[in-house]
Amino acid sequence: MERCANASREAEKERTTMEEHQHPAATVFDALGLSYESAFAASAAHHASLLRLREGLAPGSRILDVGSGTGKPTAATLAAAGHDVLGVDVSPVMVDLAQRQVPEAEFRHADIRRMPLEDAPFDAVCVYFSLLQMSRAEQTALLHRLVRALRPGGLCALATVPLDVEDVQGVFMGQKVRMTSFGAEDFTALARAAGLSVTHEESLLFTPAYPGAQPEPHLFLHGRRSPATGA
Repeated sequence: MERCANASREAEKERTTMEEHQHPAATVFDALGLSYESAFAASAAHHASLLRLREGLAPGSRILDVGSGTGKPTAATLAAAGHDVLGVDVSPVMVDLAQRQVPEAEFRHADIRRMPLEDAPFDAVCVYFSLLQMSRAEQTALLHRLVRALRPGGLCALATVPLDVEDVQGVFMGQKVRMTSFGAEDFTALARAAGLSVTHEESLLFTPAYPGAQPEPHLFLHGRRSPATGA
């Protein structure tokens, strides 16, 4: 009985901590739900990035998907290829959708900024557009932690909107957001400073499929953790 009470208190403490430190992205993506998936489903560059990642992975690789959203296309594509995928997202709505859409992967409702990460448990890490509502200091610190979470030689796929902006107010798919990012050269330099050997870069314009959408710049990077990385 006492153990049950302790477990209940710990669970309540964890829920309270999440609420106190609620990431602003949670509110935005709770509201967007499946409409976000629909708006970006036609991104050929995203699908090409996933194909490139799959080609470099051994069978049954363990993969961390940061900002896993609805589970599609990233977790769904990688899990369908037989990989062990852990998706992490701050939006409980997104996590619920992902669990229902991609039952063969595991999804966790957590803030990756505070989630404990062991050194080198993953063969690959995916970070598709999930840094944009973090400060530059948070993005920098997180990338270093994610690279340390890769086994030596492990792969990393990154995507961002490469703009030199910091804490700028905007509207994204009808939701108010504050956005921070780096220009393309600075973001690539950030990836290298975190301990990645950048093996591929692609820059393009993409227009999401929602009313009033404008073309937005996208940058996709692929990298490999150096065996000597101690970032």
